[in-house]
Parts: sequence; C-alpha cells; structure tokens
Amino acid sequence: MAYYRRQSNYGGSPQPSRRSSNIRITLLIGLAIAAYSFWKYYSQSEFNAFTGENQHTAGLTVDQEIALGLQSTPQMIQQYGGLHPDQRAQQYLDMVGNRLVQGTGARETGYKFDFHLLADPETVNAFALPGGQVFITAALFSRLETEDQLAGVIGHEIGHVLARHGAERIAKEQLTQGLTGAAVVASGDYNTAQAAQMIGQLINMKYGREQELQADDLGVRLMMETGYNPEDMVGVMEILKAVSGPNRVPEFQSTHPDPENRIEHIRESIKKYRQQLSGSQTN
Repeated sequence: MAYYRRQSNYGGSPQPSRRSSNIRITLLIGLAIAAYSFWKYYSQSEFNAFTGENQHTAGLTVDQEIALGLQSTPQMIQQYGGLHPDQRAQQYLDMVGNRLVQGTGARETGYKFDFHLLADPETVNAFALPGGQVFITAALFSRLETEDQLAGVIGHEIGHVLARHGAERIAKEQLTQGLTGAAVVASGDYNTAQAAQMIGQLINMKYGREQELQADDLGVRLMMETGYNPEDMVGVMEILKAVSGPNRVPEFQSTHPDPENRIEHIRESIKKYRQQLSGSQTN
C-alpha cells in the first residue's frame, strides 16, 4: 500500500482544483465588467458650451433628455397632487421662468422649458427634470415674498437643466450599477453587493450636493443677466432654513447642502459675477 501511495504523489504537486479555477474565472469576469463600466462612463464625455465644462452624460442627446423629461412629467404632477388650479399664479410663474430663459443664453441651448405650479400645499420643494420641465409646489410658492425670490428658485432649477445634471446622474448611476454587478460576480456574496451599493449611493449623494451648488451659481448668473436681484436668493435660503427647523438632517446625509452653507456659496457667486460684469463694462 505504501508503494502505491508513493506512486500517486510522484510527479510533483497536485493540479489546481476545479473550485479554485472557477474562482479565478469569476474574478476575471468581475474585473472585465468593472473595466467595461469605467470605460463606458469615461468614454461618454461631452463639452457643455453653457458651463464651459466637459461632462459624462451617458451619451444622451438634448432631444433624448427632452423626451425623458416629458415622459416623466405626468407622474411628477400626479405625485404632487396635480397642477394648481390658480391660472393667474401659473401665468406669473410662466412670466418669471420665460424671462430667465429668453433673456439669457438658455434660449440657445435647444431645451424646451415648461414651468409647472403643483398643487401640493405641504411639501416645500422645487425640482427640474432633464430637458426643461421645471416644477414648484404651492407650499414653496406661497412662502416666497418677492418676484426676485421666485426668480432665484426657478433660476436654480433652470441651472440644473443647463448644466445637464440629469444626464450626469444617469451616467453615474450606470457606473454604480456596473461596479455593483462586478462585485456580485467576483465575490458571489450578496452582502458584498449590498456594501458596494451603499458606497455607490454615498458617492452619488455627494455628487448631488455639488450639483446643487453649481445650480445655485448658475441661478445667480441668470438672475443678474435678466435684472433680478441675486441677494433675494439668500432670502430663499432663509425660508428653507426656517422650514427645515432645528432638527435638520446632517449635511453629509442630505441630497441638498445645508442652507447656511449654500448662502456662503451664493454670496461668492454674486461677488464673482459682479466682478465679471464690471470688468466687461470697463472693456
């Protein structure tokens, strides 16, 4: 028996098991999925003439963004209790929104802007969909004290559209989903997938806050180009701060920056654009 045991070990170490071979294969597949996800994200880059930045936009065209926004509009209207019945208030909103678009470079971007006053009397909110669909709830609209404050809110939302933040978020979500899928394949562990998804959500959350600050900056720019007082955007932040109350969610865990933090950035934007305006006038 000993002779045959020696013969069975003759020839060196045993070959890798089928299991270890399968693990290597799954790791390679996971790495390939991750590499493709990164390649797809970074290869779909476009120059935004309005902001002067290169962006990752998931390959979406302006027409596709418009179509996405129009497709989602009925659902958004329903979610916030329908459109507000006050036609005079809607005309007022249209007047302010159209002034911000027609009086600036926004009119040359190809986006189709529409402004919707939503009936929701409780939710203090305003938002924009890709392509130019802009919404404000009655709860926020009724709290605004001046036309300039309304221009600040709507200018901010127009800024989201012009900066193509919707397309950027779609691209980032696609990257996150690809990397999460790669983690699942490589590990075969659902708990790992959950952890990867949580990290991805935190990444996207931070990215969203940066978008909010850029939209504030562009809102200030649109206000100043159309003769609105950008200082009134600070008043909007004060309203939002009062609505939030003392038990606000910490800034890092919120999709929006803290209103106090936004005020600081808004004042910096006002100073920046005033300097640019005075410089262009002297030249």
